[in-house]
Amino acid sequence: MAFRLFSRRAPAAANPAGGIALRTLLQWHWITSAVCLGGMLLFAITGFTLNHASQIEAKPVIHNQQFPLPKAQAERLQLLAEAEAPPPVLPQETRTWLAGLCRCQVDEAVPEWSADEVYLPMPRPGGDAWLRVSLADQVVEYEVTDRGWLAYFNDLHKGRHTGDAWRWFIDAIAIGSVVFCVTGLLILQKHAGNRPSTWPLFGLGLLLPVLIALLTIH
Repeated sequence: MAFRLFSRRAPAAANPAGGIALRTLLQWHWITSAVCLGGMLLFAITGFTLNHASQIEAKPVIHNQQFPLPKAQAERLQLLAEAEAPPPVLPQETRTWLAGLCRCQVDEAVPEWSADEVYLPMPRPGGDAWLRVSLADQVVEYEVTDRGWLAYFNDLHKGRHTGDAWRWFIDAIAIGSVVFCVTGLLILQKHAGNRPSTWPLFGLGLLLPVLIALLTIH
């Protein structure tokens, strides 16, 4: 019994650096799995829903509102529309007024100017929105299209109209997932000697998508 206990402990004592390396890999592995868990679940589930998007019905809901355009705002915008180089953004006073009127975010909207109207596209995840200021009719029209929560999460998966912060989040999840996979592979290597099926399963995981792509995608 004493010899057996000694024989089991001898490899760890003989190679302390290997034990430290394994503990480091395990630490990075569980940290990245904990940090990236929510993001990986989100992208895995929405990957499935995107793959079956044509089979999942979605009925867009459209809300359209119209408001009168005050004369002072109409005159100010008319002068800007008739300028040789209309400004890339609306005046701050107009943006504040429109945001309060329609309860929408217009600060990042880039206006499209014409002689008789100003059009502001405001795409968003899971739908669309736009605002049109008719200078000729002195009317503000605001329309929102909502395609539902499923479309919203699918657009989050694609980073569609989500802004810089969400794109940084996607990059962080991608980097964390790579670290998670690489550390998992190195941990597999450490234990492969006691698990004969490790490398055949690993090879199958690499070969299967390649075969499917080569044989079925043309």
